[in-house]
Amino acid sequence: MPSSSHTPLPAPNPDTAYPLSHTKRVVFLKPHITRPNISVGDFTYYDSPTDPEHFQDDNVLYHYEAQGDRLIIGKFCALAHGATFIMNGANHRMDGPSTYPFPIFGEAWGAHMDLLSDLPSRGDTNVGNDVWLGRDALVMPGVTIGDGVIVASRAVITTDVPPYAVVAGNPARVVQERFNGEDVQRLLKAAWWDWPVETINKHVRALICGDVETIVHVSKSL
Repeated sequence: MPSSSHTPLPAPNPDTAYPLSHTKRVVFLKPHITRPNISVGDFTYYDSPTDPEHFQDDNVLYHYEAQGDRLIIGKFCALAHGATFIMNGANHRMDGPSTYPFPIFGEAWGAHMDLLSDLPSRGDTNVGNDVWLGRDALVMPGVTIGDGVIVASRAVITTDVPPYAVVAGNPARVVQERFNGEDVQRLLKAAWWDWPVETINKHVRALICGDVETIVHVSKSL
C-alpha cells in the first residue's frame, strides 16, 4: 500500500479581518487600518467586545495628519481591550500663563490660530514586534516600546521601554526583565517575527514554550 501523506495546514491569513470564526471580538488590525499615518504589522490583533474594527478611531486619539507624527506597530503584537495611544495632537502650548486652546473655538478667538501652529511634539510612536499591551494600557506620544515587551493592565507608558522588559504602573516602570542582557541580544538578532511563515509554522511550540537556544539555532539555519 502507498504510504499516506498529509498536506501541512497553512498559517492563518494576516489579511483576514476576523481570524476567529466563532467571534468578531478579535480582529487582525492590519485590514482595518486606513489612515496613512498608522502602520500595523502582520498578525497583530486587537481583542475587544465593542467594535474592535474601529480601533484606529476609538483607540488612537488626537492623531491629525497635519501634526506629522506616525503610529507604527510591529508584527505579532497582542493588544487587549482598551489599549490606547495618545498622539501629539493632544498637546497644548505650555509656554504662557494659560494652556487653554482659545483659537480652536473660533469667533473672536479664531484670529489667533497662528498661536497653535507650533505645538510640542515628541515625534513618532513606535511599538516593536511581539509586544503584549494589557487591558487599558495607555501609551503617551513619542515613546518607543521595544520588541518582546509586556505592558501590564492600566500601565501608562511615558518613556521608552527596553526590549523584553515587563512594565507596570503610572508612570510605568520596569518591574522585571524577561531574559538576561545577552539572551535579549540573541533574540533580537534572531528576529523570529521576520522568519518565513512556513518556518514559524514548524516551530510554534518552541516559540511559546521553548528556550532561547532553540530560537537562535532555528534562526541560524535559515
